[in-house]
Amino acid sequence: MKIRNADIRDLPRMLEIYAIARQFMRDTGNPNQWKDSYPPEEVVKKGILEGKAYVCVAEGLKDGREGEALTEGEILGTFYFAVEEDPTYHKIYEGSWLNEEPYGVVHRVASSGRGKGFAKACFDWAGERCTNLRIDTHRDNHVMQHVLEKNGFERCGIIYLANGEERLAYHRKKLYL
Repeated sequence: MKIRNADIRDLPRMLEIYAIARQFMRDTGNPNQWKDSYPPEEVVKKGILEGKAYVCVAEGLKDGREGEALTEGEILGTFYFAVEEDPTYHKIYEGSWLNEEPYGVVHRVASSGRGKGFAKACFDWAGERCTNLRIDTHRDNHVMQHVLEKNGFERCGIIYLANGEERLAYHRKKLYL
């Protein structure tokens, strides 16, 4: 898999992947996190134009899940990444961040459901750019909670979005010996 900056020409596929992810969340007991319209097109487009939206594409992959054929360059997933402070991460409840060093944020992680290892590739790629990563997810998103913990993230507490919705806060740091 290869990760690259998203291009405005990728927008229709990215929106399609977000629709697939919303359906997957509903099917796995998480109907409320992204509802029917998140992320809105203008938010995805803004991420692209700011150079903070990324896509993961098939590269040298012969098979996807269950033997599906993948096309070289096929977009398998998308996410937002930036080394920046997230205002909703300023205050954490029922816990604390692992440290207060500069961090990268990963948001809007979504997979097409094709290909294997998208989440690991996403987090490893982001971790190469910033050793401190923070992310949050909905309490009902048990799949993402499992994926985060499998990829070295620790649950640190609760944060609240600007609209007041609660999210579980996760942090991953790379230790240097």
